[in-house]
Amino acid sequence: MDAQGPGAWKLIERFIRDSDEASIVVDGAIRMLAEAFDDRPACDTMLARHARRWELPRLALVDRNILRLATHELRLGETPFKVVISESLRLAREFSSADSSRFVNGVLDAIAKEIQEEAIGK
Repeated sequence: MDAQGPGAWKLIERFIRDSDEASIVVDGAIRMLAEAFDDRPACDTMLARHARRWELPRLALVDRNILRLATHELRLGETPFKVVISESLRLAREFSSADSSRFVNGVLDAIAKEIQEEAIGK
């Protein structure tokens, strides 16, 4: 959807539904994707603050979307930060370049710290 816009939603949903995963996993993945896509402006604002020296449009497509999905999950606060970051690193290692996991780790660590500081300050 990042490259083709919301018009690609039906293809993406069909791709997810065609997986061999349990229906609860499929439904959760579709829900999370829709929520993360809707939360993109707020996530991008955070990413822009912490992806120093990188403009978001210049980031690799895979890295940018791993970061968006993880930032959305971190903002929700439902999953432990370490789990979100660990899973994001696994995705970066599997689907992106050799250096991506270090970059993703640094950005997400900074975002997690910001969210924690905001929670303490409340």
